[in-house]
Amino acid sequence: MSLSVRGVALTAAIVWGGCMFVTGLINLAFPSYGVAWLHLAASIYPGYQGPGGLGSVLVVGVYGVIDGAAGGAIIGWLYNRAVARGVH
Repeated sequence: MSLSVRGVALTAAIVWGGCMFVTGLINLAFPSYGVAWLHLAASIYPGYQGPGGLGSVLVVGVYGVIDGAAGGAIIGWLYNRAVARGVH
């Protein structure tokens, strides 16, 4: 059984982008929440400066969607390749 690479990519994009976005939103309401996580994201995503205003939340959310889609597509593709070769 193979996976839909597009489906896995879309699911991962929604989940990862949503996690990053929600963490950023909660951080706006409670500034001590997720600070270390958002600083880690700032070290990975160019242009994102870490916890800040609503613009910063949108930037990290978009980066999360792109990152999640790419990661999901790679995972789906690798899974399909492994199944095609009979790896269980």
